[in-house]
Amino acid sequence: MNGPLLDPARRPPTAEAIAGEVRSGERPAADAVDHSLRAALASEDHINAFTHVDVERARERAAEIDTAVATGHVPGPLTGVPVAIKDLIDHAGRVTTCGSGFTVAPATETAPCIAALEAAGAVVVGRTGLHEFAFGFSSENPWFGPVRNPWDRDLSPGGSSGGSAAAVAAGVVPIALGTDTGGSIRVPAALCGVFGLKVTHGRGSIRGVFPLAASLDTVGPLGRTVADVAAAYVAIGGHDPLDPWSAPRSVTAPGDPADLGSLTVGVPHPWVDGLVTAAVADAFASALDAMEDAGVRIHHFEDDVLAPSAEIDASYSFEVAALHGERWRNDPDGYGPEVSARIAATLEVGGSEYLDALRWRRAVRHAAERALASCDALATPTVGALRKHIGVPTIEVGGADLPYRVPLSRFTALVNNTGLPALALPLAAGGRPPPSLQLIGPAWGEHRLLEIGAALEAADLAGAPDPPEWAG
Repeated sequence: MNGPLLDPARRPPTAEAIAGEVRSGERPAADAVDHSLRAALASEDHINAFTHVDVERARERAAEIDTAVATGHVPGPLTGVPVAIKDLIDHAGRVTTCGSGFTVAPATETAPCIAALEAAGAVVVGRTGLHEFAFGFSSENPWFGPVRNPWDRDLSPGGSSGGSAAAVAAGVVPIALGTDTGGSIRVPAALCGVFGLKVTHGRGSIRGVFPLAASLDTVGPLGRTVADVAAAYVAIGGHDPLDPWSAPRSVTAPGDPADLGSLTVGVPHPWVDGLVTAAVADAFASALDAMEDAGVRIHHFEDDVLAPSAEIDASYSFEVAALHGERWRNDPDGYGPEVSARIAATLEVGGSEYLDALRWRRAVRHAAERALASCDALATPTVGALRKHIGVPTIEVGGADLPYRVPLSRFTALVNNTGLPALALPLAAGGRPPPSLQLIGPAWGEHRLLEIGAALEAADLAGAPDPPEWAG
């Protein structure tokens, strides 16, 4: 399994390209999967993105797909595409560690989101590292070691789906699944320079996914192109009648890229004005200017309700305490120090505070819906800062050292409380990783967000950079 991660002569192939080659017989699924497996194993010393690389079963699955293609039975739109799965999601026969130190038995059933990817022809090559129990934004895991940013090993990839984002950014896989409760797909997408989709709450299924706060939890894809994110979204976005959180909504596949000249994008103040580094503020202003030059109408507006609030913590704390409280009381040292302290804090939140948070959540949802009544999407930075050093609990913003979660979650956590979908897009003009733009859309409007993202990608305003040189 030795060899380079990528073919240095070309960019890593997209999921769309791999599936086309495998379906046509031009490339065996076994070749595409072996390439990804080699890359996953070779990346371990660089980024520690995987908790488990599923070599034997991935090869068996690839052989089954090649047999099916040879006999005229093409599995689906993701035929032969290697994918990675956050180690929070059940896959029959594999251990779901949740990034924790607790001992668990292998899963007996496969979560519907993974089953849907496999039904579309995808091959799971491994399980990706994460922040312990998905309760944080750094993926600096005390049990498996920190996941490292492909662009700088001293930096965090963000969290909690840090391994998924790092694996995609490094070109190991074209698509990975993450979960998003307060930004856990979009934050690492931003810090690693890839696309990440947080779906409407209730879209798809969260059955078989270890919860953080089920009233906020979602599952979604990360990818290097909008088309790849869209393909995974369409595969996993269907209704699950066995999941009470899953809404009986059909999936609308995105169509052609949007006409930028017909779009109105709203910019909410004062939400976008505070707790951002100068680099993020400049990049966001430049992105708005570039969209306006491309024909997008930029509509600035004021809404004090549509802004972060202390109720954000209370909105999830009651659920986290109900899930982890008893185990924590019995074995607080069974959790890593950061997550243990955070669980202890959730136990202080009472029912009245939770009800206040639910009232605030409804008010924020209404404020976002009002804004989207006259806009196609809302735009914010995805994160307030792009660099979080591993082992350092703070990030400097405006001369002040802030707890790292504050700038990283400022623009994402609020969206989960609205229940609305959001897309993190790497801006094409920028560093490595580039700054990231967040677009927020109306409920069940993922297809429209993806059409807008595709238009920005086609106009060279958004796009993931080639993987770092070490990956070649």
